Amino acid sequence: MNLKETKYSQFYLVQEMMDTIETVRKFDPADAAFVTESVKRTGKILFSGEGSSRIMPAKNAIRKALQWGVEANVHTEGSHQACEYDLSKYTVICDSNSGRTKETLMLANQLKKEGHKEYYGLTANEATPLEEVCVKTHVLKCGWENAVAATKSVVEQALFCEAVIRDLAGKQVCSKCMDTLAGKVETALTLQIPAQVVEWARGAKTIYFAGMNDGVAEELTLKTNEITRRKSDFLEGTYALHGPEEVMQDGDIVFVINPIESEYAKYQTVFNGANVHVVAIDTKETPFTTIVVPDAGELQQYVYLCAGWNLLVEIATADGINLDKPQRARKVGNEM
Repeated sequence: MNLKETKYSQFYLVQEMMDTIETVRKFDPADAAFVTESVKRTGKILFSGEGSSRIMPAKNAIRKALQWGVEANVHTEGSHQACEYDLSKYTVICDSNSGRTKETLMLANQLKKEGHKEYYGLTANEATPLEEVCVKTHVLKCGWENAVAATKSVVEQALFCEAVIRDLAGKQVCSKCMDTLAGKVETALTLQIPAQVVEWARGAKTIYFAGMNDGVAEELTLKTNEITRRKSDFLEGTYALHGPEEVMQDGDIVFVINPIESEYAKYQTVFNGANVHVVAIDTKETPFTTIVVPDAGELQQYVYLCAGWNLLVEIATADGINLDKPQRARKVGNEM
């Protein structure tokens, strides 16, 4: 994927994916400091939102918090279910790219009605209904996206949520780290996807993504629907090894994000038996066909995500799909 060829550059989606490079480079972790201070008061945080505004931003933050032994309780939930909970002792992040998502506004309004003092908004737009109701709202610097599928905003939202966790863990990221990550994101967005992999995906009835529960594989599963217009499924952790082969069809494809080395042989046994293609996305070669991406250490999830976007754009453009105009999906899924 690149901006030099018209088959890519004509689409807002590709332009906005490539904008992610500068979004990462210019990200300032200090923007999230007000949320960190709130969590220090409450000892608990819940990240809420819908779809891409929650999947990776929240789940990446939770995985990092558990890896680093952060003492605060870190949770996530969709807005409707969160409305059932007693959040009086929680810091709550209401994340909505548009600032107009019905479910997110419902939760924010309920918290306001209950007299909650520690709930905050995260959005990509100025002067939104979400900003009006929340105690304080941070507006992302990436700007509004014209494509239906959210991309650069997902990365900035995730960086913001991770910044809170990093601050609590004493692992602040410097501007030099952001610059390095930006370069690795650019490599992931522009690396050459093997033509054979694209053809396998085009021939699949279902495209599967397998990986840890940090939002990357799950977000790519959603983006598969929006970008390639194909059926997809997310196989969390080693779920891929526990039964889904029963419904996989000949020619389906499974993209495994950073496959677990101790399970290589099991993956081969299960997927060969189901007659499906297996492609790994990893920082090193694996026994499978592998899309090798740069190693970004603790920030690796962003590189994996961008490599997945690159892959999905190649599949969709090979099919002649208009990346900016889905037939049914809307920019704001359920608008207030």
